[in-house]
Amino acid sequence: MTSEKITAETRTEFGKGAARRIRRESKIPAVIYGHGSDATHVTLPGHETMMALKHHGQNALLELTIDGKTQLALTKQVQVDHIHRVIEHIDFVAVKVGEKVTVDVPVVTVGDAAPDTLVTLENSDLTVEAEATHVPESIEVSVEGVEAGTIITAGEITLPEGVTLVADPESQVVNVAAAQTAAQLEAELEAAEAEAGIVHEESDAAIAEAAEEAAAEAEATEAE
Repeated sequence: MTSEKITAETRTEFGKGAARRIRRESKIPAVIYGHGSDATHVTLPGHETMMALKHHGQNALLELTIDGKTQLALTKQVQVDHIHRVIEHIDFVAVKVGEKVTVDVPVVTVGDAAPDTLVTLENSDLTVEAEATHVPESIEVSVEGVEAGTIITAGEITLPEGVTLVADPESQVVNVAAAQTAAQLEAELEAAEAEAGIVHEESDAAIAEAAEEAAAEAEATEAE
């Protein structure tokens, strides 16, 4: 994992009003925790920080320059305004080169499972321990040719070198099941509608078709 170099400004104003003023200037309020020292409150350049998080994912490592000093900071939580599509606040943890950290890393499936199967991620993240400057952006799980009925647990996943599993090795991560047929889906829908008391009124065309079928059956009976 490479770190992005960003110059941060020390922040002395706090509260919602101060945060709004910072965001109006296209900047992001943030705080850095860790290593037994007081939390450091900073302001980050908005676009530069957003691109760093976009490129390096949820565990992005930033090399922050604060008042002439450099601090490695690992992203822990990002608060986003999903309506305006802006970052509202970021929490970091201060780290050092060679230090081990526990992080949640996204799981990504690769390959194609056997035909007529459905691949489901039971856990989208995997908790692991890694050196702070070598946290993987994602962990790949191959489902190539995997048959229906297969469950892949955390302990069965091959992790990158230097990364160790923290999550329960028996926890389910990927589930490969048989895909439902159209008939099964329709039956489930009908059962759900019946349970909910939903009744569909027949269309004029359906009523006419049913009448024609009934008439044809009656004619066939008379002919016999």
